[in-house]
Amino acid sequence: MTTLEDWTRLAGEITPRTEIFIDGKYRAAASGATFDSVNPATGELIAPVASADATDVDAAVASARSAFEAGTWSQSSASHRKRVLQKLSELVLAHGEELALLDSIDMGKLVTEAHTVDVPSAAELFAFYGEAVDKQSGEIAPTEPGNLALVTREPLGVIGAVTPWNFPLDLAVWKVAPALAAGNSVVLKPAEQAPLSSIRLAELAVEAGLPEGVLNVVPGLGPTAGAALGRHPGVDVIAFTGSTATGKRFLRYAADSNAKQVWLECGGKSPNLVFPDADLDAAVDKAIFGAFYNQGAVCSSNSRLLLHESIADEFLAELVKRATDLRPGNPLDPASTLGALVDENHTHRVIGFIDRARADGEVLTGGTRETVDGRGCYVTPTIVANLPSTAELVTEEVFGPVLAVQTFADEAQAISMANDTVYGLAASVWTRDLSRAHRVSAALRAGTVSVNTVDALSPQTPFGGFKQSGFGRDLSLHALDKYTGLKTTWIAL
Repeated sequence: MTTLEDWTRLAGEITPRTEIFIDGKYRAAASGATFDSVNPATGELIAPVASADATDVDAAVASARSAFEAGTWSQSSASHRKRVLQKLSELVLAHGEELALLDSIDMGKLVTEAHTVDVPSAAELFAFYGEAVDKQSGEIAPTEPGNLALVTREPLGVIGAVTPWNFPLDLAVWKVAPALAAGNSVVLKPAEQAPLSSIRLAELAVEAGLPEGVLNVVPGLGPTAGAALGRHPGVDVIAFTGSTATGKRFLRYAADSNAKQVWLECGGKSPNLVFPDADLDAAVDKAIFGAFYNQGAVCSSNSRLLLHESIADEFLAELVKRATDLRPGNPLDPASTLGALVDENHTHRVIGFIDRARADGEVLTGGTRETVDGRGCYVTPTIVANLPSTAELVTEEVFGPVLAVQTFADEAQAISMANDTVYGLAASVWTRDLSRAHRVSAALRAGTVSVNTVDALSPQTPFGGFKQSGFGRDLSLHALDKYTGLKTTWIAL
């Protein structure tokens, strides 16, 4: 697919599934309730989606538990799980255009980014964890003579995965792939703003050979389906990506139910520190990417730019110039450089942040809502400078194309400003000084520090944060730790 016409034609040929997926089959919500999936780029209704409630979550958890206890997946050989996950990886790629389109029309992201980044990433993760399955082994602990202590990891049971709307397919796979690789069953609750690719993924998983009931999908609203999953006593683990406020709610659900494990990956307000000796041209390019990629709807978005005062004017002039080259456009048009925000409510929220920021700082560019062909949820890339440290735009996560800019006088002040946040998900440092790179990186309280780049990640490295950004870890072999429990088997010989 290379043109707007190609993508538009294919979009017209797709009829997305919108039902709940339980025990390998589609079904309506027990109540018959639905919610509307709306294309934010056009305002048009895509389809009504089945709205799960506690009754449907009960059915999904029961299906997942039955499948887990049957052992067709949880007790299957590592080589079998490897083959199924690798087949699923192949199917994700084979259906890549369809999955990319579902995410694009569902939440407004550029279809070319979904097709070239999100889909390959999801496929790679299934392949990565498939390859990892038969590479994991247990331990023999040292004991006194006449004893043998075996230490093994076992799947935990039923995993409740609650995922966000900004990368609907990819972030669902961040949870699903390691959970399945470890032998668990999963009940996936995708964000109600963008559930379509997750529903389709479950069908592809069965086609790949995953036993029925091992992966169930319950689209629904947070206060109903999400709360029911969080409170359910038959769920052993909640793996959550989303806002810090909602993450805290899941901790309360766990405390009030069965004290289930909860692994949180929450919000961020990540700083991007630029020192005078940096490659400024590269730093400007990456500052644009770090702030505005995916319309700024990235939990680790570099939404705070900290510039050394000696380079601030020069840097900002070039930054504003390049930011104005990004214009909102039809997400199905490969020529577009910025997509739509996910819905009307979120668009109003982002504009509210910008309007209030005018009293705190100076809007250098953007700050307006726009339409494409007279419709859609679009916001221009916005840069706000001269902000005090107490400004809302400096302290609160916006999750939109809005960049807050501040200046610092020296390294110590830069570190202090960067760490002056309740979040600790990511940070970036720009310098050619190797000692400074190590020194500042060590001082920053963030789960990932990217030096001379932004938002660096891969399947091989863990992703997660400190402080109120949560304590879970996605990606890498470390993610498997979150979906398994350590067991000691002690044998007296």
